[in-house]
Amino acid sequence: MNTIDNQMLVIFGASGDLTARKLIPALFALFKGGNLPENFLVLGASRSDLSDQEFRDKVVQNSPYFKKYGKKETKRILDSFMDKLFYQDLGDSYDVEYGKLASRINSLAAQYNTQGNCIFYLSTPPNMYEVIARNLSEQNLANQKDGWKRLIVEKPFGYSLSTAKALNTGLQKYFEESQIYRIDHYLGKETVQNLLVTRFANSIFEPLWNRNYIEHVEITNAESVGVEKRGGYYDKSGALRDMFQNHLMQIVSLIVMEPPIDDKAEAIRDEKVKALKSIRIMKDEAVLYQNTIRGQYLSSDLMGEKVLGYREEPGVANDSTTETYAAVKFYVDNWRWKDVPFYVRTAKRMPTKVTEVVIHFKSPHHHIFSQSGVIDKDNKLIIRIQPDEGILMKFGVKVPGQGFKVERANLEFYYDDLAETTLMTAYERLLLDAMQGDPTLYARADEVEAAWAFVDPILDYWKNGKDVITYGYSAGVWGPQNANDLFNGKYSWRNPGALLGEDPGFCVIS
Repeated sequence: MNTIDNQMLVIFGASGDLTARKLIPALFALFKGGNLPENFLVLGASRSDLSDQEFRDKVVQNSPYFKKYGKKETKRILDSFMDKLFYQDLGDSYDVEYGKLASRINSLAAQYNTQGNCIFYLSTPPNMYEVIARNLSEQNLANQKDGWKRLIVEKPFGYSLSTAKALNTGLQKYFEESQIYRIDHYLGKETVQNLLVTRFANSIFEPLWNRNYIEHVEITNAESVGVEKRGGYYDKSGALRDMFQNHLMQIVSLIVMEPPIDDKAEAIRDEKVKALKSIRIMKDEAVLYQNTIRGQYLSSDLMGEKVLGYREEPGVANDSTTETYAAVKFYVDNWRWKDVPFYVRTAKRMPTKVTEVVIHFKSPHHHIFSQSGVIDKDNKLIIRIQPDEGILMKFGVKVPGQGFKVERANLEFYYDDLAETTLMTAYERLLLDAMQGDPTLYARADEVEAAWAFVDPILDYWKNGKDVITYGYSAGVWGPQNANDLFNGKYSWRNPGALLGEDPGFCVIS
């Protein structure tokens, strides 16, 4: 592991849900694992009137996310960890003069010898990002003469291409691009990172990773839940903005990218940007009509329980056309992927929660076992990101007995098999990377803008197009009935089960 400098983590929005639910538990896991530097502390900053001890009680002592830590030995560790937590009240607004905050930061830095190194984590609404960056800069807190400074911002990185550009420009007025870390927790998942290793560390895959051997690529992100208590936010966002533009486009970039010259951060990020810029942007309405589908879940009875339709959810307009299902077919304009279709979908109220990548390989050009029926069962490489994380290969084997009847068999690897390996959560990994100054798994400005450049015309068409339809689908089924119309010929979506090796293709129909 790289050496980690002594440092301070300042969390804006520290009284909010993300801090208690994700950030503090991740920091405690890093502390418990011996991954934090000796001189490390956290300064929470928000608009709540809290003392240091009240903040510690809120995010640790009385937090439901720490209930599992009850042993005597763990309590001693918790007490040591809580000694590193401090809090500064900003008053009624984030847009205030940060003189008191700067004094507290400087005082704690001197007392605990953090050497002027500081990460500012903005767990606030995006419209506060530039405001906070400006106020930090005015107090000389972005200056790196006396220790490095880094700025972490949460998604969404804009609401459109124009707003993303404005956000990037606003942040870059006060912090250098090299100081800005745009966090996407999907990239912190081991199985997402394993896409790179699967491709570039195995000679059995990379030579086949092109148009000569791959028929099509399929990515599914499905959630079994609805919008829950996020109806008001979600109705202004939708599936394309909420999941596709960030999480899924990141996965696409790792599949599409060319081999980087090495494993250094900028080499990988450069290739990801090239990959995103090579995706064919669709602007013609006829093309968009043929290659995009949007849907919205309807009320249903699931296992005897009445489930609300999207328009019945709290905070959702009763005439809303916001999509809870988004499926897009697209092409990549380069040599490696010419004429290979990519099919990507994300949706809520699906039969199961799952995220996976499926690489469909072409059938052999000469079929000597064409009578066996195997011609309709292509080889697949399935990379399961969540849950039941692992990799599955589907290939043909001979069924025992006379003749050459061929059936598909599974060759599987599961991360759970690595029993002696403790997997970091996404936030643990990403926080540790930021502490080490490794931006590999963080999005760069041009990367964010390249993703928006592809998504923006789809959003515009869905909002203003003439023949746009929002299809209904019953909660608990795999989307609208015409979801398979995107596919060429005999193919259709792989509808996975909760376990990687399952192929149920089931629906729960009301």
